Amino acid sequence: MQRRAARTSVLRELRHRLGDISQEELARRVGVSWSTINRWENSKGAPSPLARERLAALLSEEGLDNRASEVGRS
Repeated sequence: MQRRAARTSVLRELRHRLGDISQEELARRVGVSWSTINRWENSKGAPSPLARERLAALLSEEGLDNRASEVGRS
């Protein structure tokens, strides 16, 4: 349960750091649908390995690379 809450927190923080972008915009940058981002933020699923890799790259660009592990599996 803690990992899910951490995932929600880090995804919202990432969207904020990227300029308060929408779930749709983050989805475009990661290469998934907006509903997938929505599921991740609402603890209904976890990113695939490829999506985790892309999220880790975005997190690193925003100085949040220390939080990359928080988007891992549920």
